[in-house]
Amino acid sequence: MMMMMMELYEQPSGRLDAYIANHLLPSEEFSRNVREAVHRICDFLKTKCSMEARVIKTVKGGSAGKGTTLEDNSDADLVIFLSCFSSYKDQAEKRGSVINTIEQNLKRCCGSIAFQVDIHSPRTKGSPPRSLSLTIQTKKKKEAVEVDILPAYDVLGQITEIFKPHPQVYRDLIEAGGKPGEFNASFTELQRNFVKCRPVKVKGLLRLVKHWYKECKKNLREANPSLSLPPKFALELLTIYAWEEGTDRAEQFNTAEGFCTVMKLIGQFQHLCLYWTEYYDLEDSVIGPYVIEKLKGPRPVIMDPADPTGNVAGGNGWDQLAKEAFNCQNQPCCKKLDQPVKSWNVQPARNFEVTEMEICVRDHNNRSSVYAISPSQSVWDLKKKIEARINIFATQQRLLYNDKELNDTNTLASYNIRSKDTVYLLLRLRGGHLSLGTTSL
Repeated sequence: MMMMMMELYEQPSGRLDAYIANHLLPSEEFSRNVREAVHRICDFLKTKCSMEARVIKTVKGGSAGKGTTLEDNSDADLVIFLSCFSSYKDQAEKRGSVINTIEQNLKRCCGSIAFQVDIHSPRTKGSPPRSLSLTIQTKKKKEAVEVDILPAYDVLGQITEIFKPHPQVYRDLIEAGGKPGEFNASFTELQRNFVKCRPVKVKGLLRLVKHWYKECKKNLREANPSLSLPPKFALELLTIYAWEEGTDRAEQFNTAEGFCTVMKLIGQFQHLCLYWTEYYDLEDSVIGPYVIEKLKGPRPVIMDPADPTGNVAGGNGWDQLAKEAFNCQNQPCCKKLDQPVKSWNVQPARNFEVTEMEICVRDHNNRSSVYAISPSQSVWDLKKKIEARINIFATQQRLLYNDKELNDTNTLASYNIRSKDTVYLLLRLRGGHLSLGTTSL
């Protein structure tokens, strides 16, 4: 058993709400000081940081932005959207030099930004660098918050709490071809709002799970400093999923039951397959097939609800978390009258269907026929369907969409063909001569 976990583990299951209120909530003074320090950093970046770009807007993400800060330690993502980025490619190419410029400016002015807190010297994170990290710590040296400054491309513009991006935003993201989650900073507001809108009690459960994760991480890395663990965001999303499925999004629920459900799901990590459609839809001819392919991949899969390129469950260490989650379920915090607390009936995977669309195939005589096919299927697959119906060999067919001939090996989604769209059929005779189709469809 992890000795540092004893305080949580020894709490009676009926007292977990009190434990959260008394031990996991940040002090008002700390919250106020962090807000002030972050505000000063934002003001500095907007008005006093010398760089060849204009700050369009700043957005606070992480625990501080989501409203799930812990009592003595937290994190904040401070995303700065800059005018020098006009595309994802721009961001990838220029981000490193922008971060270096901000770092030099901050090192010069850190003392003037701090107020009732100390701001430690900034340091870059990632190779090539994707962010600049600062530690903001109270004068008493107990409470601290990690602030990651992330320059980003402003693809969303001004948004509201119920904002849903146009599908083209995500089509462009997918077609940019970056690494999974490489440009997720551009969607920080959506990630933040996805958590921030949850009821107060859900945020309490999130704090409890994050506290458990933090203690696990600390103890596991004492034994193995190089140990890789799943991202904290993965456990946040797993907790939200458990609440959604287990309570039908109820504002009031039993915290112990929720906590035990999350522990049980961690133990089922090899079966986890979760996704959300608040911000993107599986029905889209480009987004749907792309996400479905990821959902078919090796488990665990927990899709970023704001970025369809990101599986936040990636990485090692799930087996280590699962062992401690099993141990946790045998502790007083997960027991009632010496019996296990009943967990919610939550499956480790959401059901998803491979969507099909209806494509209209039309010949030169304006005769048409409709074919049901998935966007992820190839042009050749469509030709084989046509062959099966009208006995014209696939090798004799030429298919045109928007006056462009379709390549056999490409998917229909790659041409942005959508349901109800029309594809035109031409025939190639033996000898290579082209003929307009005359066979009835």
